[in-house]
Amino acid sequence: MWINATAWILQPSGQRMSSLLQDYLPLVIFMAVAGGISAALLIAPFVIAYSKPDPEKLSAYECGFNAFDDARMKFDVRFYLVSLLFIIFDLEVAFLFPWAVAFKDVGLFGFWSMMIFLGVLTIGFAYEWKKGALEWD
Repeated sequence: MWINATAWILQPSGQRMSSLLQDYLPLVIFMAVAGGISAALLIAPFVIAYSKPDPEKLSAYECGFNAFDDARMKFDVRFYLVSLLFIIFDLEVAFLFPWAVAFKDVGLFGFWSMMIFLGVLTIGFAYEWKKGALEWD
C-alpha cells in the first residue's frame, strides 16, 4: 500500500491527473446519468400531465370520505386497523421469500419453524375474521 502511494506521488502530475480521471470517470458518468434521469422525472409531469382542474379534483380527499369541519372530531379507527392488518400479512410474505429460496438448506427444523409461524398467523387471521375486523360496513 505504501509503495503504491509513493509511486503515485512520484508520477508526473499529468499522469497522476490522467490516472485520477480514469478512476473517477465511471462515478462521474453515473452521477450525470442519475442527475439526467432525476431531472427528466421531475420535469416530465409538468410537461406531459393533463391538467384541467374542476371542483372534484380540487376537493379534499381523506381516506374515502369528505373532510371534517373540525380537525378534533373522532376518526374512524377501521382505516388504521386495515392498514395494520395489511402490514402484518405483508411481513408474512416478506419472511416467506427467503425461506422459500433457502428451503433445501434449512432442513426439517426450518420447515417446522415456518409451519409454526404460519400457524400462528393463520390463527390470528381467523380471529380477526371472526371478530369482524375485515368487514367494512
